[in-house]
Amino acid sequence: MCVVISIKVPETVAKRLRSLGVDIESRVIDILLKQLGLNPDEETRIHIELAKDFLEKGKEFVHRDPTQASEKLYKAVEECIKALTIHFKLGDILKKVRDRGRWTVTDLEKASQMISDKIGAWFYDAWDHAWILHVWGFHEVKLDVEAVKRRLPYIERVVKETEQITSP
Repeated sequence: MCVVISIKVPETVAKRLRSLGVDIESRVIDILLKQLGLNPDEETRIHIELAKDFLEKGKEFVHRDPTQASEKLYKAVEECIKALTIHFKLGDILKKVRDRGRWTVTDLEKASQMISDKIGAWFYDAWDHAWILHVWGFHEVKLDVEAVKRRLPYIERVVKETEQITSP
């Protein structure tokens, strides 16, 4: 379960982050995880917890706000990719992320390819569905309720399988 904590960010900082395409919530979580110095199992569990939370929020929005549903469902898959990257010890990607201090789309794409090679092509297909939700559903606001609903099973499978794969 995730806890909601509100923080105040100066408007200038928030505008600058948005103009750079930085997701403030993800950035703050990345910084906190780095500062905590967690072991890989703890960090993996945190990403799964976030994924499950994003999935539930996305499901709540599907019928009333497909734009918000799209982004939450995309974020669920993003968190699963992070969890599986840590679980499978994809060192090259993790080193780049840690050196840079954040994940990029390129990191997520490369990781999804490598994860797919390990667990099956279905995973890469699900990543494509999530990416469509992110770009066409959230940024471009072009997907309706039906388009989002059709992609939901792919996202649910990613979260479920990620949790099973990473369970001790």
